[in-house]
Amino acid sequence: MIEIEPKVSISEQCKLLEINRTTHYYCEKGESELNQKIMRRIDELYLEEPTWGSRKMRDRLRIEGFKVNRKRIQRLMCVLGIQAIYQKPNLSRPDPKAGIYPYLLKGVDIRYVNQVWSTDITYIRLKHGFVYLCAVIDWYSRKILSWELSTTMDKSFCIGTMERALRMYGDPAIFNSDQGCQFTSPAFTGILEGKNIRISMDGKGRALDNIFMERFWRTIKYDEVYLKDYEDVNECRKCINSFISRYNSFRPHQSLDGKTPDSVYEGGLRNILKEDQAYSVKKVS
Repeated sequence: MIEIEPKVSISEQCKLLEINRTTHYYCEKGESELNQKIMRRIDELYLEEPTWGSRKMRDRLRIEGFKVNRKRIQRLMCVLGIQAIYQKPNLSRPDPKAGIYPYLLKGVDIRYVNQVWSTDITYIRLKHGFVYLCAVIDWYSRKILSWELSTTMDKSFCIGTMERALRMYGDPAIFNSDQGCQFTSPAFTGILEGKNIRISMDGKGRALDNIFMERFWRTIKYDEVYLKDYEDVNECRKCINSFISRYNSFRPHQSLDGKTPDSVYEGGLRNILKEDQAYSVKKVS
């Protein structure tokens, strides 16, 4: 919007646009090397102790030799997009203006593919910095339907991840997420509503409502991310792509009786097709 080599001075342009010159000249700084080290450790501790808040994180990090206060821990947990898991008051009274939907999956029997999908975001560390990973999972088969990396935790890459899953695999009956602003935005929920997909959202602070995504995050971090130091986003994307491909097509799952997510998903689709064909024959006869 502001020209670098203008006929009008930058000062005058800023006045016309009603912005401060410091806003124009400001360049965002990344996290320091120490903060990145602290974030890595917070991420590891959170997987081990998801009920820990900023106080316990601070105390544990101090024991490990980090000179940190609670304010820093709170800010870095916010950057990571994590919060302690505990029951909070008035969970049954969400603000209707915030685009919050009820949790629909309590006690639901997951019996077929594309019955329930869910999505979430997690932090992925690099050798120098970090990125965010968003993924969509099918609850029945545990198959990762789509995923994407981003350097910022905004709604656009979450929408792109969801739209890719919808293009490739059709529409689920229910789509579940947490109450993050990326998922409660009208741009996100509007796509689902337009397809008549029922929207479900975790209770605030209740990560276990989205248990299958949480289990996948634990798997990818312990089996892939924590074993490597990605040099940059390109290396990270290549390695995660390889891991998710093997996770879907090669890695047996105990919860799936030793089968792979791909085989369970494809078998589930064949079962649905057979049921549809049997229903059509019965209807004609």
